[in-house]
Amino acid sequence: MAVILATSRSFSSGSVDLVARLKESGHEVLMGPSDHGLDELRPLLADAVAWVAGTGPVTDAHLAAAPSLQVVARYGVGFEAVDVQAALRRGITVTNTPGANSDAVADHAVGLMLAVLRGTAEGDRRVRAGDWSVLRGRELGSLTVGIVGFGRIGQGVARRLSGFGSGILAHDPWLSADQIRAAGAGAASLADMASGCDVVTLHAPGGGVIVDSSWLASVRPGLVLVNTARPELIDEQALADAMRGGVIAGFAADTLAGDTRGGMSPLLAEDLADRVVVTPHFGAQTVEAVDNMGTLAVDNVLAVLAGDPPPHPVPTKA
Repeated sequence: MAVILATSRSFSSGSVDLVARLKESGHEVLMGPSDHGLDELRPLLADAVAWVAGTGPVTDAHLAAAPSLQVVARYGVGFEAVDVQAALRRGITVTNTPGANSDAVADHAVGLMLAVLRGTAEGDRRVRAGDWSVLRGRELGSLTVGIVGFGRIGQGVARRLSGFGSGILAHDPWLSADQIRAAGAGAASLADMASGCDVVTLHAPGGGVIVDSSWLASVRPGLVLVNTARPELIDEQALADAMRGGVIAGFAADTLAGDTRGGMSPLLAEDLADRVVVTPHFGAQTVEAVDNMGTLAVDNVLAVLAGDPPPHPVPTKA
């Protein structure tokens, strides 16, 4: 009986019993901490042949503590927290679950746009304080929305916006203008989006700041910004300053710098509370997405343990 370690908080918590599926395949499943603290994980890694890994780091030290490990199956799309090259050196396969939560995050991004444009959270706070005064919002269908990052999630957002009648622009350095148009959007530069969009939503993979003081200085006044991607895409202090200056009308996010470590973002300041909506990194947390991510992760694990190529290996370099 092979030991499979799972450290994602939501693994097998949807409608599909993935623990039972692994046990029926002859494996033992151990649950570990989602932060991947090495001291706590070390005894669990000692006998593990597969690891369904959450968002915590997977370092060479973790891999060294798992001499029998054959596969690290990332439970999600991103694998930047995994030392892929260290795994490669040790002969360990790394996989992920592309597209498993795309619809969930696309839904959430559009929901956040509407929440800011219609003042949903602020209206709720007012009513609970006994204030039924009217807030005047804006209709999403009358606006031009810029989508930064036009992969699965970005294109899912575009499909949803088409139903509202919004104008849609997209920017993605990996796609040609023809590919962007074929997917339902007009191609635009980041500078064009700043001056020509009413809403900009971020779906880029990270790796650099997009929303900085220079970009903010060129935006159309009244812009609404949404981020369900990575916190490092935004200079949060510069954005807070732009909101106080009246340039940015509203901001919504599913992630902030230091969000999992208890950090306090400048965007959570009390004087910005009426224009900022933040959710606790749960854009991918739907029953459907949890089932999709878990099922793909288990598919990857069982394929590797059977000696077959996994359906979704991550890119590696020798």
